[in-house]
Amino acid sequence: MESKKQTFVEKIASKLLPISEKLNNNKYLGSMRDGFYYAMPLIIVGSLFLIFPNFPIPAVVKWVNKTFGITWIDYCNRAYNFSVGIMTIFVIIGIAKSLANRYKKDEVQFIINSILAFMLVTPETLIKDNSFIPMANFQAQGLFVGMIIAFCACDLTNWVLNKHWTIKMPDSVPANVANSFEGLVPTAFVMIVFILIFFLFKITPFKDAQTCISKLIQIPLEGLGASLPATLFLEFLMTLLFSLGLHGPNIVGAVTTPIWTALTIQNANAYAKGQPVPNIINAQFDGNFVRLGGTGATFGLIILLLFFAKSKQYKSLGKLAAAPSIFNINEPLIFGLPIVMNPIMMIPFIFSPIVFGGLTYLVVRLGLVPPANGINLPWTMPPVISGLFLSGWRGAVWQLVEIIISVGWYYPFFKVADKEAWLKEQGKD
Repeated sequence: MESKKQTFVEKIASKLLPISEKLNNNKYLGSMRDGFYYAMPLIIVGSLFLIFPNFPIPAVVKWVNKTFGITWIDYCNRAYNFSVGIMTIFVIIGIAKSLANRYKKDEVQFIINSILAFMLVTPETLIKDNSFIPMANFQAQGLFVGMIIAFCACDLTNWVLNKHWTIKMPDSVPANVANSFEGLVPTAFVMIVFILIFFLFKITPFKDAQTCISKLIQIPLEGLGASLPATLFLEFLMTLLFSLGLHGPNIVGAVTTPIWTALTIQNANAYAKGQPVPNIINAQFDGNFVRLGGTGATFGLIILLLFFAKSKQYKSLGKLAAAPSIFNINEPLIFGLPIVMNPIMMIPFIFSPIVFGGLTYLVVRLGLVPPANGINLPWTMPPVISGLFLSGWRGAVWQLVEIIISVGWYYPFFKVADKEAWLKEQGKD
């Protein structure tokens, strides 16, 4: 029976492996994922400045206001506005850097041309004799257009360079000067092409690229990403791939990261203005409530290993994997238990998003727990603490409830696996 199950699992793996490899190796999805990775430290640090004026303990906020004056909030907002508030620029830089490395070209040139292209197609707002670019174009609203333009600008730059349409200077010219002249033609191409694109959008009903991409691509994708069925499917896909030995969050994250990050920023902007947050589902919903203790919500499994395991193998593994699991790092557990290619443990692991995602959505929908406020906490923030900062004391309590549910969810499967390991240790298998 076991061999049949194993064969079935292997068949699934053989079907999914080629698809996942193609997705993982796709240069655009890969560079998009890298772009967010590069920008993430800034987004996280910037989001933390929302914590200070909105600290979950009112007495602390009151004391700070009394000590430093109410104007200290303005400085926190400034830090947020010039980090998270212009995140699109940083994501563009990350994408351009990643694509330049993939093409083995100069990073600086790719970055400059990508930012240039984005600025050329970004519309201005005129007030009397002055013009300015609204900050919204650099926030979540401009995220998708920024990514698309970065792809196009980088590919155009790479195409021109591969054609060798560059100005070559004599060897006697210093390298920095020669590189500057080499970049003239690609930059000119980018400038001409994207000015033309700006003009073409002007004569359409959309008037600009931001509006067009927002209405045709970004809003529909955000609507899909904010829906419970689509979210549960994507979460299910992550755990399924991980159980087959593939890093599901990295593969699926190339698609989910821009969508859920945009929804998170929308919540953060509303939260900063004292308005109700609009999205139940966002990056924090995924990272802090669905993947409690890591992918598969394995926090409860760690408790079982530490306190209920009979086998020496599982007791030792529990001690080794406990510390990382507190910070939502559960690879030692996934590959050490193992959960990968283990028909018994794969069942609760794969279907955990249905349970924890569905229940979290329900309690938020019913008003029992506030939706995540948009503070982009590090994904390594321990449970209960993350819930406190994201959804107040009710968020912390709900994470405690989730931990209890996780223990019960994994218990019957753990007992079977632990008994099997114990029998092997006793030589009775």
